Amino acid sequence: MRIPPDHKVEEETLPDYLPVRYYPVRIGEVFIDRYQVVGKLGFGASSTVWLAHDLRQHRHVALKVFIRSQALGDRVENEIAMFKRMEQRAFSHPGRSAVRTLLDSFRVAGPQGDHLVLAHPPLWQSVEGAICRSSPRRLPGSGLRFVLKDLFLALEYLHDECQIIHTDIKADNIMFGVTDVSVFAELEEEEIQKPCPRKEVEGRTIYTSRAIKSPGQIGPPVLCDFGSAVFGDSDHLECVQPNVYRAPEVTLRASWDYKIDIWNVGCMAWDMYEGNQLFHGIDPEHHAYRRRAHLAEIIALLGPPPKDLLARSHLASKFFSDEGTFTAGIDLPAATSLEEIETQLTSHEKTLFLEFMRKMLQWAPERRSTAGELFQDAWLQEQK
Repeated sequence: MRIPPDHKVEEETLPDYLPVRYYPVRIGEVFIDRYQVVGKLGFGASSTVWLAHDLRQHRHVALKVFIRSQALGDRVENEIAMFKRMEQRAFSHPGRSAVRTLLDSFRVAGPQGDHLVLAHPPLWQSVEGAICRSSPRRLPGSGLRFVLKDLFLALEYLHDECQIIHTDIKADNIMFGVTDVSVFAELEEEEIQKPCPRKEVEGRTIYTSRAIKSPGQIGPPVLCDFGSAVFGDSDHLECVQPNVYRAPEVTLRASWDYKIDIWNVGCMAWDMYEGNQLFHGIDPEHHAYRRRAHLAEIIALLGPPPKDLLARSHLASKFFSDEGTFTAGIDLPAATSLEEIETQLTSHEKTLFLEFMRKMLQWAPERRSTAGELFQDAWLQEQK
């Protein structure tokens, strides 16, 4: 099926799309005499993702073809550096299998410059995709436990074994594995029998993505995307993390470490379980995310920040008086607590779940539990 040239599809719909940045992948193309592209799996602002047949190993792989290197800066090299660090660390750790594996990396020459390509074992879909397809749009307790157990193992491996801080944990960066690899052969055969819709624009083909069929049994979750990850064995002050998942020390520009991942998981876990964001950070004056609005929401939920956190913050004077009073020129929301937020939980499960959340949602990083400690939590290990 041919799509009209003036109808925008896939990566063309992205706000900052520039066609010259993307490598013009063609289905059937063979990279480095080894990987034959058999179908498109997805797209994003920095890459397109393709299912390919590894002609040497006789298996399927996912190829992440990045936009041209000049447009990416250091992000891609950073991701490779993280994978190299992982390769040097213990493979025996149970969290190693919960972190995406890099099989190969190479560069291809495009019309406007070089493009880096990463080869990974193919995965099914993201947790975000699974939530969007469910009704209501949230994970049940059993689903959240399934995701978080492997996520904490992954973080324990990254933090303790690899000294890596992920900094960008969200439902879109956690994907489910596939136990039945026949679904990849099925996708390849479907593409042959019924080619996906596509369009031709100025000598390049824009393909539509083809979803991998739901496997009979969903594989374990895998933490992906290390483009924003940093090494934990150096000092950090930079601004990282998705806005609404940003840890207080990052927002206040205080030095931060592995514990920002723990805060991040706490916020994300609440959102996935309740189907509502815990924090929004939308400033009523600007109608957009602002630090002061986010801090106000945290204060309303957890009370004022500890003085020692403010003492090591580079932005404390912008939001707080010397006595620790919030002076950012915005009203605090009505004080509430996790216990007061409407929830679907029964009283027993609510008590355990909120105890679990409080191990992550603490102003002071040192008061947050480690990934290894959270894996042992009573709510998480409850058999339900």
